[in-house]
Amino acid sequence: MDLKIAGRVAVVTGADSGMGLATAKVLAAEGAKVILTDKTDAELQAAADQVRQQAQSAADVVAIQADLTRTEDVQALAEQVKETFGGAHILAHYAGERGAAGDFLKLTDEDWLDTLNVDLLGAVRVCRAFIPQMQELGWGRVVLVSSENAMQPYEEESPYNAAKAAIVNLAKCLSRAYAHDGLLINCVSPAFIKTPMTDTMMEQKAKERGTSVDETVQWFLENKRPHIKVNRRGRAEEVAAVVAFLCSEQASFVNGSNYRIDGGSVETAFG
Repeated sequence: MDLKIAGRVAVVTGADSGMGLATAKVLAAEGAKVILTDKTDAELQAAADQVRQQAQSAADVVAIQADLTRTEDVQALAEQVKETFGGAHILAHYAGERGAAGDFLKLTDEDWLDTLNVDLLGAVRVCRAFIPQMQELGWGRVVLVSSENAMQPYEEESPYNAAKAAIVNLAKCLSRAYAHDGLLINCVSPAFIKTPMTDTMMEQKAKERGTSVDETVQWFLENKRPHIKVNRRGRAEEVAAVVAFLCSEQASFVNGSNYRIDGGSVETAFG
């Protein structure tokens, strides 16, 4: 399918690995000019090199380091995108972290604030920075990344649950506010995708259980995510395919939606 985004300018946050990197590759292969951003440096440059191999023009792939918990970094990122490419048409926002986890009664205000600062306010900052550029250009696509946790919260991850539920609400709010400017704003909710974050989770649980990572993944599927009937972790490329569609001209009648990419992990039909 031709996504009809050749020449569009796409910003992908959290792009040094996992779902962000996979999405940057798809968008570049479709002819978009891609800006990868993350708070890393060496990892981000290595990711950009991978994306250039997929791009129609290597010069159309740029890596810009930014810490999205810092408003000044986000503003500088937006200014550099405008200076280099004239502004962004597409924003795919992946940057986030699991954050503080554990017994709700033992989590501190600082635990909550740190998680919300990354997972919720990071999205607020990038939307605030790039939506005006899309308004000027008269065309825009924003895809925010939530999680199955927004619909089906897990008791040990209360700050992350709350932040990801807020992301779904934020996407719907912005979709109503800016559709008249030619912007379509949506959300995706992946579940148990093979990424560095879930790799770390599985490695930690494997040490706790005294089993291999592969055995732990299977235990986790059977005991913690029994509704994933495909019986495996998702792949970053499977998320990227849906996000790339939502970033495209082909998704011209999709606005304010939340696409669950979860292998069935959310148990209910209407969650």
